[in-house]
Amino acid sequence: MIIVTGATGGLGGAVVEHLLERMPADRIGVSVRDASKARHLADRGVRVRQGSYEEPAALRDSFAGAEQVLVVSGNDPAADLAGLHRNAVEAAVEAGVQRIVYTSQHGAVPGNPYPPSEVHTATEVVLAESGTAWTALRNGAYGPLDQVLGPWRSTGEIVRPADGPVPYTDRADIAEATAVLLAGDRALDGPVNLTAPTAVTFDDLAEIASGLTGRTVERVVMDDEEWMAGQVASGVPEPVARLLLTWYQAARTGCFAEAGPLLGELLGREPRSAADRLADQAAV
Repeated sequence: MIIVTGATGGLGGAVVEHLLERMPADRIGVSVRDASKARHLADRGVRVRQGSYEEPAALRDSFAGAEQVLVVSGNDPAADLAGLHRNAVEAAVEAGVQRIVYTSQHGAVPGNPYPPSEVHTATEVVLAESGTAWTALRNGAYGPLDQVLGPWRSTGEIVRPADGPVPYTDRADIAEATAVLLAGDRALDGPVNLTAPTAVTFDDLAEIASGLTGRTVERVVMDDEEWMAGQVASGVPEPVARLLLTWYQAARTGCFAEAGPLLGELLGREPRSAADRLADQAAV
């Protein structure tokens, strides 16, 4: 049996849907904070049990009988995420799980200035010390490109701090590839990159956007603190703006530059590129 945590969230829910296309529902289970929100899965034959990272005993019960568990990383910045992930890993080990698959972050290495990377590197250490086979899927950045690039469609400009190459990745591709890995025979040990095959910069994206729209989209580089001040003045909470700034800083120091072919190999096709995603936005 394969157990998926966070199955009522965007990534976890999409993984379950892809698993249902590849294996019988009675071989799939979910561990969710609120079981009532997973009733649509129970109605389709998926085993639904309540379990949250704050409750190790409930987690052990929800993981019972699992050969593999997908531990979807938490996203509450106020929580001790590394500690919560440790709870999930320890519960999986105690439940006798044969392999733990964890949704890590691309560029999760010591020295990355983007704070969430610290959570993922710490969790990967816990996995390595667990004594159980494990895979850390270092997923490429899959947030909405409008959030990353700003309102380029209306302004004709990408106005952001200095950046660097990033293989912007489609979350739908990551979810499908994760299900392929869980349901298949291929075993991947340790950390692996799951990204679009090509890393691009904002200069690249401005050129792509220009070609798509038929008008010039300019790349404007802002000073870090000037950009911060503008974000705060527009109503963005300072901690949120500061976190976003560290992401740009990590990109320009090359923390996200490495891309690889694994995502395409698992999908059996070319993953969607940043250009594909920009094309979708330009068509709206």
